[in-house]
Amino acid sequence: MNSLSSSFPGTVRPLLLSHFTATSCIGHGLQATLAALRAQRSGLKPCDFDSVDLATWTGTVEGLDDEVLLPALRAFDCRNNRLAQLGLRQDHFDDAVQALAARVGRRRIGVFLGTSTSGILQTEMAYRQLDPATGKLPTGFRYAATHNPFSVTSFVREVFQLEGPAMTVSSACSSSAKVFASARRMMAAGLIDAAIVGGVDSLCLTTLYGFNSLGLTSTRACRPFDAERDGISIGEAAAFALLEWAPEHLDGEAMLLLGVGESSDAHHMSSPHPEGLGARMAMQDALDMAGLAAADIDYINLHGTATPSNDAAETKAVAALFGSGTPCSSTKGATGHTLGAAGGIEAVISALALQNGLLPGGLNTQVLDPALTLNYLLQNRDEAITRVLSNSFGFGGTNCSLVFGRAG
Repeated sequence: MNSLSSSFPGTVRPLLLSHFTATSCIGHGLQATLAALRAQRSGLKPCDFDSVDLATWTGTVEGLDDEVLLPALRAFDCRNNRLAQLGLRQDHFDDAVQALAARVGRRRIGVFLGTSTSGILQTEMAYRQLDPATGKLPTGFRYAATHNPFSVTSFVREVFQLEGPAMTVSSACSSSAKVFASARRMMAAGLIDAAIVGGVDSLCLTTLYGFNSLGLTSTRACRPFDAERDGISIGEAAAFALLEWAPEHLDGEAMLLLGVGESSDAHHMSSPHPEGLGARMAMQDALDMAGLAAADIDYINLHGTATPSNDAAETKAVAALFGSGTPCSSTKGATGHTLGAAGGIEAVISALALQNGLLPGGLNTQVLDPALTLNYLLQNRDEAITRVLSNSFGFGGTNCSLVFGRAG
């Protein structure tokens, strides 16, 4: 057992990730996710989603068409909420929430989830069924329970009959990283004792055609940090974690949120600051909250989208703080860019790296860009590590960095 006060000198009390889970195109739950990472197996494939006719690759979660919501929750039925339900069942996460509710009370648990497009696919489908005479949407369409960004948060709250504060963060690709900060603030204010955090985002035509129109999708499986990288591969995912106050005495295997850093550089609506200034601020603030120096970080899970500008800007930000020695990689070559769920899925991957001493190599990258001077891993590395930094940077310069650590 370790003493919390002696082991962690940060400016705020660490939070315990008492339970966490992830579902994506590389598998349902932690065991499948870890197995895919160890095997360096990508879940990306040529896009065959719905009616999409684009030369791009996607990361599709299997089984969503077979997922059936409980009768009392049918008003929430859409691809995004079916993905949420599938994710909540993995690794007994739903049982852990119920046990926590019995211990602290349903009013003392908050729900903070990130998403970018929520259930917009349901709206896309509804517009295909417009009444030809009146132009009205079909009578069964429920915007508030499906497409609305709060839909997934409301759905999760209803699943567990929780009564505490709830909010959706929709800050593009940093959404489900920033929820960790939102939950921490609510807990620090004394409004809640624990929180469900994470993110859910699902495939839809809006994102696929939208990112393609911006020239940001690749015709191949995405290749972060490759010399010939040319865009993202869009994926979908659900990731959840339970946050509680860390007790004074901790088991050495406990996973902790040590620091959170947020910034908004507002450089451009869809392009990062070329010098990565906002990203650097977010990383530095996360380190400061954790009471750590850059040298204390053993691995960085990069945002690493595989677009030319993003990887270049992140390199400048990381190099300015960490130099070129800290091992790092992007796991988007495995999962695709899951947009509003990216911060959550990569937080869970960071926790798996800490638990299992696995530094995952980046997939699909053939020749590293010599201009990106980081210690980018192309192969897995087995190494006992104690602290990991995870980056999530979104459109409009909404940046968030998270520091996770092992208690022992």
